[in-house]
Order: sequence, then structure tokens, then C-alpha cells
Amino acid sequence: MKTRAQAALVIQQVLDQGLSLSAVLPAAQEKVAPRDRALLQELCYGTLRWMPRLDAAVNEMMDKPLKNKSRVFHYLILVGLYQLIYTRIPAHAAVAETVNAVKLLKGSSLRGLINGVLRNFQRSAEVILARIDRVPSIRLGHPEWLTKRLRQAYPNQWEFIMEANNQRPPMWIRNNGQRQSRDQMLTRMAEAGINALAGEEGADCILLERPCDVTKLPGFEQGDCSVQDGAAQLAAQLLDPQPGEWILDACAAPGGKTAHLLERQPDLAGVVAVDADDNRLKRVQENLDRIGLKARLIHGDASTPEQWWPEGQFDRILLDAPCSATGVIRRHPDIKWLRRDQDIRELAELQGRILAALWPRLKAGGTLLYATCSVLPEENRDQVRAFLAATPDARLIPLHPQDTPACPGRQFLPGEAGMDGFYYAKLVKVQP
Repeated sequence: MKTRAQAALVIQQVLDQGLSLSAVLPAAQEKVAPRDRALLQELCYGTLRWMPRLDAAVNEMMDKPLKNKSRVFHYLILVGLYQLIYTRIPAHAAVAETVNAVKLLKGSSLRGLINGVLRNFQRSAEVILARIDRVPSIRLGHPEWLTKRLRQAYPNQWEFIMEANNQRPPMWIRNNGQRQSRDQMLTRMAEAGINALAGEEGADCILLERPCDVTKLPGFEQGDCSVQDGAAQLAAQLLDPQPGEWILDACAAPGGKTAHLLERQPDLAGVVAVDADDNRLKRVQENLDRIGLKARLIHGDASTPEQWWPEGQFDRILLDAPCSATGVIRRHPDIKWLRRDQDIRELAELQGRILAALWPRLKAGGTLLYATCSVLPEENRDQVRAFLAATPDARLIPLHPQDTPACPGRQFLPGEAGMDGFYYAKLVKVQP
């Protein structure tokens, strides 16, 4: 009962207040019994993942939507429907617990309405779902604006992308090659009863058969391994830092790529990690401390490097640019509802400003790796193509045979090789 009430409140904070799920869920989990915290997470993630389908089902059964102060009860109904459609919770328990949560939310007068809607759905689920699923954006659980963009960008793959976005994400581990080989870590995991495989792309990638608590990972607290998606791990590998170099990690939080750079090349002259969010920068330090690594952390805006770095140029720059995060929706389903269509143009403009601002901070002969966790061409291929056209001393380093200035970079789609959606383009500054 309390778990369902908390789920409705969390969803209300995300959808009506624009707060991220990661920001509000931990506080809600503290308000329920420890045994119910995993269920609360499941209800929140699942309801947000499938909200268009759940919402459409409610609209089929109700003439007037619940609004204003009653809006939280609309979200409670969605939580109830999610249980009935997508979980193994017995239907009678799902309905009873959801209806009982009405009292905790101080809406006893709506108890009969909510009970009626849920029981009506039980009787007519097949007919209701068949009718609403005729609309692709509803059937695949995405907002209409994003569905349209994906269909335009990937006419043959858009459904695959949206289906992948709705899958539960796997857990990837980054082996610390300074401590042991990947094969040695796989052996340690097997001895700990953790089934895992070497990743197809990254040299340090390990894919777990099923997610587990990080405390069960061999040597995690000592920095022998870290949690990081396989696609994100490719950043340090592609940048390929060399001994004695100065590296800039722009937009560095939460610090996984910063740490990976230092793990792969312990003989760097130094790494400067910059982020505009001071709170998230603290997470970078926490990650470095756990592994026993050091970098120079700076709170600053990557688009105005003159304000925080007057000291010279870098040999290599990793720009993990602010983006729509449309490649990691399976990990953060609230992205679908926190992003708006107009955000894409604004983000692309910001990415362009950062690229132009950081390029002068790169030495002649130096390398810049542009990265996003987006799948939208405006933030990726189109962004890099425009930069190459406007920057005479920038040259593209192909990452695959089809990587050309006309269609630059490498785009990973969600679910490809089990990884998140990610984009990379590698640029070199030619000698004057």
C-alpha cells in the first residue's frame, strides 16, 4: 500500500515538477520498508517506461481525466495498470494494494473510481490494448516528437531503437587493467559465483549475465573494477592517451571516463577534469578516491575555457558533450518525459559553442574525441560535419570504413552488442 502511494508521488514529481527519477527515488525509498525498495524502483521505472500506453488505457476508460490536486491519483492508476500488464504480482493483490493506497494519499472519495477503473481494465484488457496499440508511439511507449525524429533518422531501425529503449539494461563492468587482466577478473568473478562474458568492443569490458550489487564484485571497493556501460568505455580506448601527455576531460562527471583514462595510461603528465555541476564533480572525486587515482578537478563551463584554464594547450581532449541522452533511455526512462522537442536545437547550439571554444585549447597535432550518449543526428553526425566544414585545421580520423567528412563518426544504437546508444567522432588538429 505505502509502496504504491510513494510510486505515485515519485511519478508526479518527475512529470509535473520536471525532477529526474534519480533525484527523487532515493528519498522515497527511505520512506518504505527495506524489503519494498526494489519493488518501488520497479514500479517507478516501469510506469515511466510505459506511460503512453498506460495513459492511453486510462483515457479509454475515463471520460474526464483527473486534474490539479487529484492528478496524483491519475498516476496511482497508472501504477496499478503497470502491475496488471507488466508484473507477476497477482491481479487481486495489485488492485487491492493500489486501491488501499488512496487513503494514504488522502483521497478516500476516489477509492471507488480507482477500483472501478482497474477492475474494468481487468475485464477488457485485450480489447483496450489492441485498440490503443494501433498508434506506434503508444505501442512502443515514446512521446510523439521523439518517435517522429527517430523515424526520420532511422527509417529502417526506428522500431528496433524504441524496443531496445524499453528493455531492462544490462550491467557492464570496466576492468582496471593496472590491477589485473580482463581474463583474471573474469576468473575472479566466476569464483565469486558471478557469470560474465568479455565484451565485444572494449578491451576492458565485461558484461554480467545479470545485474548484482556492486559490493559482490571482486575488488570493487579497492578499485579493481568499476561499473560503466560498454559503449562509454570506448572513450578512453579511442582517445588513446600516451605517456607524458596532458589530457582534458570536458564535461567529466560522474568521472568514469576520467578514471578510465588514468587506468589505461598511468604515465600521463596530468588529467584536468572539468564540469559545470559542482555537486556532480564531487562524484568524480569519489570515483577517483575509490580507485586511488588523481586528477585536477575544476568547476567550470566547458564553453568558456578562458575563465578556468589560462595555462596552455592540451595534447588530447575528450569532449563528452551535454546531450539529449536519447541513447540511454533504457537506463533512464524519465528522459522521454524530461526532454522536449525544442531541447534538441538548443543542445546542438550548445555543443557547437563548446566545440568551437575548446578547439583552440588543443595543440597542433593533438586529438579531440567528440562523444555523446545521443542517437539523434543533429547532435552527432550533423554537428561534427558542420564543425569540420567551418574549421580549416580540423581533420577527421576514421573509426570505420564508412566514417567520412560527409557522414562522420560512429553511431552505436541502443542494444547494439548489448551496449547503450553512443556516438564518437575523432578529430585531429593539423599542423599549420
